[in-house]
Amino acid sequence: MCGRYAASRRPEDLVALFGVEMMDPQETLAADWNVAPTKQVHAVLDRPVKGLDDPRPVRQLRTLTWGLVPSWAQSPEMGAKMINARAETVHEKPAFRRPFAARRCLLPADGYFEWSTAKGELQLEQEGRRKRPRKQPYFVTPADGSVMAMAGLYEFWRDGTLPDGHPRSWWATCTVVTTEAEKTPLVGHTGEDGPESLADIHPRMPLMLMPERWNAWLNPARRSQEDLRALLQPPPPGTMRAYPVSTDVSNVRNNGPDLVREWTGPEVGTLF
Repeated sequence: MCGRYAASRRPEDLVALFGVEMMDPQETLAADWNVAPTKQVHAVLDRPVKGLDDPRPVRQLRTLTWGLVPSWAQSPEMGAKMINARAETVHEKPAFRRPFAARRCLLPADGYFEWSTAKGELQLEQEGRRKRPRKQPYFVTPADGSVMAMAGLYEFWRDGTLPDGHPRSWWATCTVVTTEAEKTPLVGHTGEDGPESLADIHPRMPLMLMPERWNAWLNPARRSQEDLRALLQPPPPGTMRAYPVSTDVSNVRNNGPDLVREWTGPEVGTLF
């Protein structure tokens, strides 16, 4: 799954990277090295601009809430359970099949965090007089330093308890599409302690779309399930690298670039 990621690129950089034509300065977000569900996130999407006569989809940088709330949901609380959509079943699940057909987006990230429970990857956390195992977090990021464009879906939900025009009457939410984690050896793996592949850390991973697939994925006119599902291919083996980071990232209140810095402390590969 994907439950935490880092997104530190400036809005101006995202505009250039994705060929964005329209951005609302009031919707821009500051760098966030500990993005968690229910937070606001940047999303790139192609959509006609409301109020204009031109029906042409315009590439926009928008701010969405992470955790998709289906249009038929009774309350927005459902979004907390809809942070991920499996690529294998996204076309048939009630919460995702409609946005999969017409409301697809890219969620820019530096990389994502995952916690390993593999043997030798646990540390002991002091808890009063007892100690309990704590998972070792890893940061997974493109090996070449490029942006990680995660495949996403977005949806709109109307809060019927609020009048038209109320700033919270409409919710714009999103989810991250996931796929099976790579089983090929990680970039830079030396065969020493630590996971040999992404699948050793966790069986699932966010689906990173390569640049040549961005336009097709974002195009709202593309509706064929077969064509869309064909786009949901993981990046080539060796695209990603992973390294251990401090357990500070486990607390969502912590933030800052130190969270993505490689950790070489004693807990990595050690049980003590």
